[in-house]
Amino acid sequence: MPTLVLLRHGRSTANTSGVLAGWSPGVDLDEHGRAQADAVAERLRPVPLAAIVASPLDRCRQTVAPVLAGRDVAPVTDERFGECRYGDWTGRKLTDLVKEPLWKVVQQHPSAAVFPGPEGEGLAATQARAVAAVREWNAKVEQSHGKDAIWLACSHGDVIKAILADAYGMHLDLFQRIVVDPCSVSVVRYSETRPFVVRVNDVGGDLTGLLPPPKQAGDTGSADESDAVVGGGAGTA
Repeated sequence: MPTLVLLRHGRSTANTSGVLAGWSPGVDLDEHGRAQADAVAERLRPVPLAAIVASPLDRCRQTVAPVLAGRDVAPVTDERFGECRYGDWTGRKLTDLVKEPLWKVVQQHPSAAVFPGPEGEGLAATQARAVAAVREWNAKVEQSHGKDAIWLACSHGDVIKAILADAYGMHLDLFQRIVVDPCSVSVVRYSETRPFVVRVNDVGGDLTGLLPPPKQAGDTGSADESDAVVGGGAGTA
């Protein structure tokens, strides 16, 4: 099955002002965030991307714009990769939210956290719709480009952490142990029996190692692609 590159959007004006942006309109990348987006686009340049899917929020669409440059790939937005709907917490200062009783639930028992207000969403619901989107896109990409295809989803910190927790087989209550910085790259290679988490929060590494290895003459492919390498293997060159 395909390999998924999870790209968090670059630093936004909300990140630097300490505000929980959520689905607030008009939240753009700041100058540093735009530079981050340009830099990650260069890192991704050698990697063929069969599909580029983004959250519909401006900060994600602005992040993938330089990634799309020079590629014959049409950008697609998918609301299931959109930010968690924080309800009445949206637009509030993080320094104020820390004082809310729900803050401790989000930190210690996030699977039970449901954000207040008529538009509030639970983190478990966020994970469910994001993981469903990954599975659907995996099937689409494999059908159209083959099992060795690589595709990219640009999303948000909590959403990416939730997807990674699922890939690790980790309960959502442990997902706060994962760090996903602005414009970081995390990579999951899916197989029939399990996902392999290849990278997490990579903010500067060479990404050419994501390319599938060339087929060797006489290679019978005796090991199933779902198998983990006993002993850990040699890694990527």
